[in-house]
Amino acid sequence: MRPLLLTLCLYASAGCVVEAAEKCEIPLSEWRPREALKAQLEGLGWQVRSIKAEDGCYEAAAVDGLGRLVIAQFDPHSFRTVDVRTAD
Repeated sequence: MRPLLLTLCLYASAGCVVEAAEKCEIPLSEWRPREALKAQLEGLGWQVRSIKAEDGCYEAAAVDGLGRLVIAQFDPHSFRTVDVRTAD
């Protein structure tokens, strides 16, 4: 995952989409544990509410350091950011 890119996306006023056209096509056997993604996000100051599998990606619902709801999708192997949406 690219933490700087993720952080920049989170602080954009309207949110942003990062490579949204790409889909996660990682075999289930290569998925890293969702607990590892949770730990990484909490390290960025997120309060993680849930992480689920959605469209072949991990989808995390969290509150960021500014108190905004964040819904983000991540590659389940690399934790690369695929999509980020925020609600103000």
